[in-house]
Amino acid sequence: MIDHVHDLAAVRDATERLLAAVARLDNAAVAAPSRLPGWSRGHVLAHVSRNADALVNVLAGRPMYASAELRDADIERDAPRALDAQLTDLAESSARFLEQAAAPADWSRTVTMRNGVTDSASRIPFRRLAEVELHHVDLGIGYELEDLPAEFTDRYIAFLARRFTGNPDVPAFALTATGGGRWTTGRTEGTPVAVAGPAPALLGWLAGRRDGAGLHTDANPLPALPPL
Repeated sequence: MIDHVHDLAAVRDATERLLAAVARLDNAAVAAPSRLPGWSRGHVLAHVSRNADALVNVLAGRPMYASAELRDADIERDAPRALDAQLTDLAESSARFLEQAAAPADWSRTVTMRNGVTDSASRIPFRRLAEVELHHVDLGIGYELEDLPAEFTDRYIAFLARRFTGNPDVPAFALTATGGGRWTTGRTEGTPVAVAGPAPALLGWLAGRRDGAGLHTDANPLPALPPL
């Protein structure tokens, strides 16, 4: 059973880590490239802020974004801002999300995300947690996949494994984390290809952040997975 209260506490902690790390940057660092192709660190920060507002909309029963075009335009608009503006926006948008999440609500209700995707409201805090944690890594400022809380890493691997399950473009895989969990993903027919290694490396490959280095498998090379 999903514990949204637990996940909201994790969101607060992850947001505080992100804000503290970003506060150590300067304007030049914010304008520098992130690890995401074509995006500066300012793009990443703008995206995290606008995602908070988008999830407020989801919890309030409104469309997540007015349109894909406006979503992209908002990120491009906000990306060039100076550090102080980015920090203020990140703190205030995160507070708006937590305030909306604190309102009395039926957490078992179904909510609608982008592109008509539906989910339980109870999973929205974890979705926000994933945005904050993964994009903190994407900034390339010293926070790595290996620094992610182990509980989050295991849960996000399970989340991504479910996401790719049944996808005809993803071969069948049996995933094993060193000293930890086991998951299956990809096509449901055929003998699964075994992939094993440290949980951060598994997460990095599933999330499109790493190429599979450090993982042991009979599939050489490991295929790139569809974008999230």
